[in-house]
Amino acid sequence: MPDSAAWPVPIGTAASRAGVSARMVRHYEALGLLPAVARTDSGYRQYTASDVHTLRFIRRCRDLGFSMEEIRLLLTLWRDKHRTSAQVKRIAQTHIAQLNERIAAMQAMQRSLQALVSCCKGDERPDCPILDDLAAPPP
Repeated sequence: MPDSAAWPVPIGTAASRAGVSARMVRHYEALGLLPAVARTDSGYRQYTASDVHTLRFIRRCRDLGFSMEEIRLLLTLWRDKHRTSAQVKRIAQTHIAQLNERIAAMQAMQRSLQALVSCCKGDERPDCPILDDLAAPPP
């Protein structure tokens, strides 16, 4: 984005510059992740370069899988020039641990499905161990 870009900009332009949809911009505002923005006399939202920078920060957090509550905390720390990096690192480490748990759970699902697929002949007969397992009562 060139420095000569005119500010403030309408929601569509801000969304485009931040790499998110206008719907998500409104959602982030509703959640309080993005401060209330100025409006024109006719009620249209007007976004500053700082707002777009915040939207990019939020988008990057979402790309890394942080929850909205984690993003809220990270935004608070990002804006706090007296924060310690240890606070931020703790959040990231906790998130890594959560990701590892989710990865392990997904790998277990994958192994289960692979086992079921290997038991299914995949022919023209109606019997199917995959469907039988899905319909079975829980262990």
